[in-house]
Amino acid sequence: MFLQWILVILVTLNSVHSQQYYDPSDCSADAIYPGSRYTCSNSSNDDQSSCSTYLVYRANQHFRTVSDVSQLLQVDPDVLLRSSNLTSPFTILEPGTEVVVPKTCSCTGEFFQADFSYVVPENTTISGVACAAFEGLLKSRTLLEENTASKNDVMAGTKLRVPLRCACPNISTSDSGVQYLVTYPVVEGDGPTKICQKFGISTEELRAANHLETRPTIYPNTTILIPLKGRPVINFSAATSPPPTPGFVPTITVQKATGPKLRNLYIAGSVVGFSLVVAVLVASGLYVKTLRKQKFDKLQSFNTRSSPLSCSTPRSSPRSGLTGRSSTASCLSPDLLVGIKFSLKNYSLEDLRGATRDFSEETKIGDHTYKALIDNVGFMIQQMKFEDTRQVIDIHSKINHINIVNLIGVCYGENDFAWSYLVFELPSNGCLRDLLSDSSSPLPWIKRTQIAFDIVTGLHYLHNCIFPSYAHMNVSSRNIFITSNWRAKLTSIRVNSSGASSKGNEGGCFEQLRSFMDPCLKEDYSLAEALCLAVLAAACVQDDPLHRPSVDDILKVLVRMV
Repeated sequence: MFLQWILVILVTLNSVHSQQYYDPSDCSADAIYPGSRYTCSNSSNDDQSSCSTYLVYRANQHFRTVSDVSQLLQVDPDVLLRSSNLTSPFTILEPGTEVVVPKTCSCTGEFFQADFSYVVPENTTISGVACAAFEGLLKSRTLLEENTASKNDVMAGTKLRVPLRCACPNISTSDSGVQYLVTYPVVEGDGPTKICQKFGISTEELRAANHLETRPTIYPNTTILIPLKGRPVINFSAATSPPPTPGFVPTITVQKATGPKLRNLYIAGSVVGFSLVVAVLVASGLYVKTLRKQKFDKLQSFNTRSSPLSCSTPRSSPRSGLTGRSSTASCLSPDLLVGIKFSLKNYSLEDLRGATRDFSEETKIGDHTYKALIDNVGFMIQQMKFEDTRQVIDIHSKINHINIVNLIGVCYGENDFAWSYLVFELPSNGCLRDLLSDSSSPLPWIKRTQIAFDIVTGLHYLHNCIFPSYAHMNVSSRNIFITSNWRAKLTSIRVNSSGASSKGNEGGCFEQLRSFMDPCLKEDYSLAEALCLAVLAAACVQDDPLHRPSVDDILKVLVRMV
């Protein structure tokens, strides 16, 4: 009988007080595990149904100051300054700077949480709010459950209930002197030892508070509880956290209710997949239109032509020095663009034969494509069937972009069954494949990343700024040409590509990456950026189209490198 009473008491204690576990699954994972939310009891006799606690939030490109963070998390900026040992609410913080946010953690239903009412200003996703805007302080699955009327896609103006993850000490932790359980979002590079050094606790204390195994492994895009016996003080000499992944559009909080949240994930992979940080790189959602335009305009400001990201960017005339206005509201009138096809220069077959030395092998630069010299100016001449010629002209009549080659002229065949020819501009530095193959003059890393950005910008235009949208379907280094000022242009040339065999190599991720890199670069590149691009490339060729990043996602990654 005495033994039965002991068992009843133990079971009761477990049901009344919070259970703290570590959930190793990613912020965006659908499944719910122990630790996805911290359980509690809402008993009126339970003096731990609410408590004062802290969350950690990292400065990022959208929330750069204490003032920004205080507005997002609905905390007085003066309180944030004191809790984080900072001086001014308007000082621009380094990306990744950790801000300690005091909150009240309440037992709502069966879970501890801090709730917010939150209005989304732009179309986004549940994952975009949970894993990007709130940096993984709650799982996207939790956000979806708390907003049952919402689907995964969230429209602008939607009001969401955002329950950020938090916990109060239970009997066992209180007896050991623990006053606070700080919710800490884990990022790449964090480990139990580093986290313990940062907060001045032992690994045994960390393990006990999160039910971790003896030699614990923790993963990015998860959260862990930090048991503290006093107010949190971060030891910044224990390495600064990296900035959060390129995030979602900054959202606006409206009315406080209490609150936790979460972030997103990605896993390591081998040489053939590099499927490491894919989820982080393809953080879902779009930027606010104005914010994105300002970012792109800044990066393109050195260009003498109009911004290539604008749908209505007319080509500038190098002779007249005129540049057109840019507008994100609408594209150029289709009626106006259709006139472009009638302004093409007509060439005779004799003109083209003379310019290519009768289409000799020496002038051939691709399958049915030749390099030509007309009036001492270089051009590309593409041979194709008559019906294909009309289709290409129709497409180019809608295209108006600095990162896509200009269509200059045409030479029609004598009948529908004869060859026709299109004449394109030829950027003076030639084909990217040839430049990459020239070991005597290797292309610097900074130019390579700029070229990558230019190509994605051109594809973004094809996908989003012409109607109907156009998929290139044939992007390769043979179809990318470089101008005299090292800007890249896409062509629609189709060439025969020789397959190159790749060597499933042994060794670690970075060793495999180094063996994959162009040896001409030697060590003159950023290893972190190279890994980022390798992961991005692997994601772009995923078998499942739904797992591939959008052009917007790719731009968000590349825009940080150029």
